[in-house]
Amino acid sequence: MDVTSVTTAPTTTPATAAPSKISSDFDTFLRMLTVQMQNQDPLKPLDSADYAVQLATFSGVEQQVRTNQLLGEMQGKFQQLGMSEMASWIGKEARSAAPVRYDGMPVTLSPNPAVGADRTVLVVKDAQGTLVSREEIPVSTRPYQWLGAGIDGTPLPPGNYSIALESLNGDRVISTTPVEHYARVIEAKGGGTGGTRLVLEGGIEVLATDVTALREPQS
Repeated sequence: MDVTSVTTAPTTTPATAAPSKISSDFDTFLRMLTVQMQNQDPLKPLDSADYAVQLATFSGVEQQVRTNQLLGEMQGKFQQLGMSEMASWIGKEARSAAPVRYDGMPVTLSPNPAVGADRTVLVVKDAQGTLVSREEIPVSTRPYQWLGAGIDGTPLPPGNYSIALESLNGDRVISTTPVEHYARVIEAKGGGTGGTRLVLEGGIEVLATDVTALREPQS
């Protein structure tokens, strides 16, 4: 029997392959090697050099499986560590550029006008992306109390709104950037893409890495 045809591809399996894929290759290789040894031609036994190569391949795949298992365990421990640190954030107010939850009460915004701006306008859109308000505010980095008024001046209905700051010089728009604000953290979620996510009031989610400040709840 030609034994050189059973040398398998696990040696080229990338180190970053999913553990389940590596384990599958490992099990397949082990079964093939066992079958080969059981069915080799007694008159033409397996060449010792080929056998050594296959054993080395077997050892390499086995080591890769164990490495992936270890990395998976380490990742789980790191996530648990991150979640334990995030637990202390629950109940505090985090500042980010996430959408604003408006429930009829004023919302404190943290505008950051562009350099050279002589006018700044709040651009407010609802959850569907519809423009509901344009409000000119002072050119300042001081906190601003947004009262939740619509274009006609009447209060907007409760809901989530995205707020951007339009910085202008005369009639020329210099930049349009999301406005940061504080919102209470009600939950921390791990395991998703990008790392730990914080759930803010209103069900709004933001990456923990996008939070720029943290403070005790304001009365």
